[in-house]
Amino acid sequence: MKRRTPPVQTAGPGDTYSSPPRRQTLYWRLFANYFLLILIPVIAASVLAQVLVVRIIEKDAERFNSIMMSRFSEQTDTELQSLKTSMINILSTSRLRSVLLAPMSSSPDGQQLPELLHSLREQLQQLESDDLVDKAYYYFVHQDLMIDAETYTNKAYYFHSRYPSDLNRRPQLEAELSGKKMMDFLDSPASLTASMSYPFNTAAPEVYLLVEVKRDKLQEQIHVPESWVTGTAIVDDTGRVLSQTGLTGQDQDALQQRIHTEGIAPQFTISDKLGMSFMTSSFDESWHYISMIDLGTLMKPVHITRFISWLFLVFFLIVGALISYYLSRRLYQPIREIKEGLRSHHFSGKAIRHEGNEFDVIKRYSQFIMTENKELFQMVSGMLPIVQEQFFTKILLGQYRDALSIEYYAKEIEFSYSEAAARAVLCISFHMDPSIYESTSESTKTFLLTELKEKIHRLAPGMVWICQTRPDLLACIVQFDPQLEDHPVRMAEQIRRIFLEYSTYYRATIGIGRTVHAMEELHQSYEHALAMLKYRGLHSAVEICSSQPCRETQQWDPFLSVQEVQRIHNQYKTKEYDKLLQSVNTLLEEGKRKDAAAVQMKYLLADVLNTWIRAVESERSELNVPYYAGLFERLNRCMTWDELTHCFQDIHGFLFRKPVSSSRSQQFMEVVEYIHEHYDQELSIEYFAGLMNMSSGHFSRTFKDEIGEKYVEYIAKYRLMKAKQFLLETDLKIDEIAEKVGYWGRNSFIRAFRRYEGITPAKYRSSHQ
Repeated sequence: MKRRTPPVQTAGPGDTYSSPPRRQTLYWRLFANYFLLILIPVIAASVLAQVLVVRIIEKDAERFNSIMMSRFSEQTDTELQSLKTSMINILSTSRLRSVLLAPMSSSPDGQQLPELLHSLREQLQQLESDDLVDKAYYYFVHQDLMIDAETYTNKAYYFHSRYPSDLNRRPQLEAELSGKKMMDFLDSPASLTASMSYPFNTAAPEVYLLVEVKRDKLQEQIHVPESWVTGTAIVDDTGRVLSQTGLTGQDQDALQQRIHTEGIAPQFTISDKLGMSFMTSSFDESWHYISMIDLGTLMKPVHITRFISWLFLVFFLIVGALISYYLSRRLYQPIREIKEGLRSHHFSGKAIRHEGNEFDVIKRYSQFIMTENKELFQMVSGMLPIVQEQFFTKILLGQYRDALSIEYYAKEIEFSYSEAAARAVLCISFHMDPSIYESTSESTKTFLLTELKEKIHRLAPGMVWICQTRPDLLACIVQFDPQLEDHPVRMAEQIRRIFLEYSTYYRATIGIGRTVHAMEELHQSYEHALAMLKYRGLHSAVEICSSQPCRETQQWDPFLSVQEVQRIHNQYKTKEYDKLLQSVNTLLEEGKRKDAAAVQMKYLLADVLNTWIRAVESERSELNVPYYAGLFERLNRCMTWDELTHCFQDIHGFLFRKPVSSSRSQQFMEVVEYIHEHYDQELSIEYFAGLMNMSSGHFSRTFKDEIGEKYVEYIAKYRLMKAKQFLLETDLKIDEIAEKVGYWGRNSFIRAFRRYEGITPAKYRSSHQ
């Protein structure tokens, strides 16, 4: 660095010219700071990359194959688990019990046997449609009978015709078929055969369902299309290869020798360039997924990382030296001037220390200013939207009616608006479906509402302002050109389309207020929009009520006359129940024809429901207040004509059920008690229908008439009620709870729980704890 010649000055005693040394000192100070703040972390990162990161990469590279194995093992296990579920479902829903009980002779009672066998063949055909299934058939233990998807015959003929080249297949199969089996695989070199016994929970089953798995499909499942994977396979604990792809005979011999000598290990290496990885199947613990990997291919990133880390370090050394030199030349000239200018300033009542050289002082000032500005910006940015929304709310509620005060407050909160623009208020009254509302978390509700606001804002950025004046009411202020008189209507239609996307959760009514031309008049538009909400109809889940309503609310009296009330009581006493429902349908049809408003129609139907309840309770000693209150709540939640129709059909079906004989009622109560005591067991509808000398269909219809629900629905709901108790009162796992309430598998239990409760068992447990 060249030394500058100082200007010619008259120096007093003791005066020195330290400009060049100060510049050099600044250079080394900058470089030292750069070294401490940047180079040391870079050097540490480089060393860490050499010592730790590279080792981690090497280990992760070796385990990367395990990740790929996890993917195809999960896919294969899922396919096999799906096959197991299909076999359980077929055995659960099949008519095997009827086949076992039906006589095999040609007696009149045995004439149904061909039909039963045909239904079993159809189920086997459905099972063979699975890509993984080659052949499926039933093997009857105590009967000389074999059934597959094409025919049914005796065992000798079946094995002779189906497997003519394998004479030992029948003895091998009979030797393997003994005891309870739940998706066990038979030891056969010719094929991979899955077996399942029926009945399920017995050590001496009567029928076995046998499924031969396609080896080629299984090979496709375990194939890994990566260049560094030389081959994959499935082996059992004995070292027998069940399925493989890409392995040579030499690889298979080495694999079996390794298993016989050292057993199954999580991971081991055959040589320096070839690795072998094991993974136990979650479907069958005696199965193991194996893959051969080329370690040389996987280790290439390690060498590249090592080279890049050293290059990275050299680059930062050069950049640091250049930057320090450049800044030392640029910063030194104004440093003293800046220091003198800041010496007299104080921030927040605190004086900045002036010790050290000029650069240190400036740095302390800069850090302090940046900290204060950042904190202030974050605070203002976080509060500004809330303050603006409160400002809109006060204007709409009429607290600010003076143009000058509105202009003053708008400037205070950095809110700009055009005085020449026209504005209108859209009031959006909404509520969430109660069935969904109860199962939705508070965070989800907040997220949905925030998402709705964001979508409405994006319709016209800077021209739409939203505030929430009530928990169930959004006020949307729309600013537009006065010449576009239909703009509020078009905006309301766009908001309606947004709410239709959330129709699963929300029902909404959009009231359009009159157009005003001054901010202080917005409360008038807001009040007018609120008044428009009462004109809502019942034709859609989201409706727009404009400033010129299309329907009137004074077309009829929303209450029943004395004569109509007396007529309902007389029809109830004479048990003319159908006429009661017919009269309600007539009112609904008349309301549709006149396009009655929702509030008007609900007043009338509430009066009808109240008359029904008083007629029913006139013959009873106790009044079921909670249930009847629920009926009125359900009526109030109805937002369409169809919902009103279904609501009154259900209410009519409950209030005016026809009585049945006490003996039949007692029989069905005994069935219900048996279900409550044995809900964790197999509850076949054929069993109860046979006890009561009914067909399955007749029993199901009678059960619904007597109990109020379908047989299958009642069992499912009772089991799920018990499951919810186990979820909230115990620490049992999902699989254990599924078994305790009568489900054969985790997946079927989760599907049933989601169908009735809307969420999974795990989410139900976490949301209630």
